[in-house]
Amino acid sequence: MAIARRIPVTPWSSTGSRWRTGPLSFGVLLLGLFGFGIGEAVVIGARLGNAPWTVLAEGMSRHTPFSIGGSTFVISLALLMLWVPLQERPGLGTLSNAVVIAVAIDLGLRLVPRPSAVPWQLVQVIGGTVLVALSGALYLTANLGPGPRDGLMTGLHHRFDWPVAPVRLALEFGALAAGFVLGGKVGLGTVVFAFGVGPVLAWWLSRLPQRPDVGPIKIP
Repeated sequence: MAIARRIPVTPWSSTGSRWRTGPLSFGVLLLGLFGFGIGEAVVIGARLGNAPWTVLAEGMSRHTPFSIGGSTFVISLALLMLWVPLQERPGLGTLSNAVVIAVAIDLGLRLVPRPSAVPWQLVQVIGGTVLVALSGALYLTANLGPGPRDGLMTGLHHRFDWPVAPVRLALEFGALAAGFVLGGKVGLGTVVFAFGVGPVLAWWLSRLPQRPDVGPIKIP
């Protein structure tokens, strides 16, 4: 997921430890992660193609006993293992990301509609993308540690001094390609999500309430 260069410090942002925080920061974190998973499920339910990492999770689910949510959790754990040699530091948000999003995806897939008309499918993809972007803005501003994918991106950036944008593009393309080979759904929805989620996320970030006494959090 593309992210803005700076994350605003909001009234619910944690500005101390990544592992100890107040109920407001933790509540917003969980709300954001749960909404993120539901948004992913909305996109999946449209059946026009999934987000790159969800393409991989769906492809994995076709060859293992795991559901799409379970596959998402397994992928998150695998990515966290790659953090170790990169010396990237996790946080409460990191572990919550791996668990809550996976649970929310599987729950959402039991509830979301599965339209058959392309216009309604496209509306559902756009709605899911907007929800993912809003939810991502909430969980990022909680500032309790990066998600497994974001942490791998920043870890590679710091360890090898590689530019962030090409690293993220390579990770997203690699997940998409592997998922496609495994049978994950790629289509118009994938394109809408890939090109839409970043700008919409930046739009949400610019409209969240900010604390004027604290500067924004810079993303390397």
